[in-house]
Amino acid sequence: MVPDPFPAPVDLDLRLVQCFTVVAEHQHFGRAAEALHTTQPSLSRQIRRLEQQVGARLLDRTTHGTRLSEAGENFLPQAKALLRAAVEAMARARAAARPSSVTIGYTKGLIITPAVRALRDRNPDAEVHTRLLAWNDSRGALLEHRVDAVVTRLPFPTDRLRITVLYDEPRVLVVPRDHRLVGKESVTLDDIADEPIPHVRQSDPLLNAYWRLDPRPDGRRAPDGPLVEALEDKHELIAAGQAVAIGPPLDYATGLHPSLTTIPLRGVEPSQVVLATRTGDRSRLVTAFRKHAEALLTGTHQAEPTREA
Repeated sequence: MVPDPFPAPVDLDLRLVQCFTVVAEHQHFGRAAEALHTTQPSLSRQIRRLEQQVGARLLDRTTHGTRLSEAGENFLPQAKALLRAAVEAMARARAAARPSSVTIGYTKGLIITPAVRALRDRNPDAEVHTRLLAWNDSRGALLEHRVDAVVTRLPFPTDRLRITVLYDEPRVLVVPRDHRLVGKESVTLDDIADEPIPHVRQSDPLLNAYWRLDPRPDGRRAPDGPLVEALEDKHELIAAGQAVAIGPPLDYATGLHPSLTTIPLRGVEPSQVVLATRTGDRSRLVTAFRKHAEALLTGTHQAEPTREA
């Protein structure tokens, strides 16, 4: 049977779908209402409207919060995909309307200026924008079309993306200035075998494992450190002497806490700085930026590791 090329219209309000996904994420109407900048009664009405449109109860309230019903469990992944598809459809339409516009993303501690200047110089009529991204937002920003290219650090899931390795970057140990290891030319994992290393709550498990070096090459697990919400929280924790961390070679100008310093870490594979773009993106400006990035972003313009003498 041939599918109907013109299916019956569906009465589904995407704003209500977004409300549902936020409630599902927080599993609590109060926290979800706060995240959506609305009130609980208003949010409850919106969820009831969505359930009427879908024709099924999606959420169950309990004494401990809110949980998905069986119908909600089945609806949630499709709801997220629907929202992503809507964002992508609008982004593609805007991109088609503005073929001479490109947004280049980058994460903290990485310099993209030489490649951006070259792109602007050779395309004077183009709108070339730059955007600083959170350290864990590169993939999302690309797939949601908030940026068209990102200079960032691996690892992160790379499906649906084209990855160009620009250069290797050494990993360093981040410690407070009064740490017992400060003053050493370099350290190894044996030197920090018992040092607690924080977990970042919202981090992808792949990222957490990579930057904690967990497990270690000999199979031992990395010592557990405190759970933190954000990178800035982690730096504050290290400055207080409660943990150490493994990270990229930031300096004070690119995000290192002034009470911290770094020490080169020997015997550990370097991380990779890459250019990531969407698979199949044939934009001439993205193609041009890739060429400039490969030629000019070789690591020579990046911050050197900060070390105490």
